Amino acid sequence: MRPFTLLLSIWVLSCNGSPGNNLPTYDSTKAEKKDTAIAQAPQSQPDTTKLGGLWFLQPVLASDTATGKIPRLEFNLETKRFTGNTGCNNMNGSFDFTDSTLQFNQRIVTTKMACIGYNEKAFLENLLRTNSYRLQNGILILLFNQTEISRWTRKVAPKPVINKT
Repeated sequence: MRPFTLLLSIWVLSCNGSPGNNLPTYDSTKAEKKDTAIAQAPQSQPDTTKLGGLWFLQPVLASDTATGKIPRLEFNLETKRFTGNTGCNNMNGSFDFTDSTLQFNQRIVTTKMACIGYNEKAFLENLLRTNSYRLQNGILILLFNQTEISRWTRKVAPKPVINKT
């Protein structure tokens, strides 16, 4: 290394640690900053009396979670659009609803990842068969006529739920 380059390198390195250089520094000896009051504020509980918002499938069969993901639906009641995940692919589309009816538009858009061991086609067909819904004890129940198709909850239920009726 030439003497001028060596001196310039030493000068640059020494300036980085000098006060007033406006460079960010991290001092591991100082205590970490705590979360702000906003981050620590208690989160409100999701409304389980309305269709709108985020819902997670309550798995019934082991195949419902074959890919390691829990299917989810998020309804935006103002735009009548939904987003979600089939358990493998992301999806979105539109829907119509009243206080008891719910119909998904036939044009559900999904990503195209391969879902080995998962019958995504059956999942989507069940969504498209939905023609009504019921909210019962914080659970969203999708129905075809009076036949239950699936149950959804505001919290993730990682293991299959066996209905003992």
